[in-house]
Amino acid sequence: MWIPIQINENSAEPLYHQIETQLRSLIISGAITEGTLLPSIREFAGDLKCSVITVRRVYQDLENEGLLRTRQGTGTFVSHIGTGAMEDYKQETIRKALESAVEAGLSVHCSEEELTRLFTELVKDKYGKQAERGGS
Repeated sequence: MWIPIQINENSAEPLYHQIETQLRSLIISGAITEGTLLPSIREFAGDLKCSVITVRRVYQDLENEGLLRTRQGTGTFVSHIGTGAMEDYKQETIRKALESAVEAGLSVHCSEEELTRLFTELVKDKYGKQAERGGS
């Protein structure tokens, strides 16, 4: 299975974190569904052109969160995630991103009003473009 992960080699964000964040999002959004067999660690590392250790860490972290499960000799699968848990994951992911944005705003002395205005503009821009493409 091909998994649409985009790596930015120029990013300050560690490679494993980029992969983990994107894979988590694909699972939480339902783009990769329950029971889906993921590529082997070696195969996925080859596809991403990264270390086997990096992919192993991603799989272990997501397994510890309950998003993946590994069966010896069979592979790594997307776990069953109940609707309530799925909503919790979504909320937590969004909360962390928004906290980072607020921290960034505070660090450059952005006022609450400026930050709120920027956020509102971004939301309208992104959701407007999604609507134009026929998204939900």
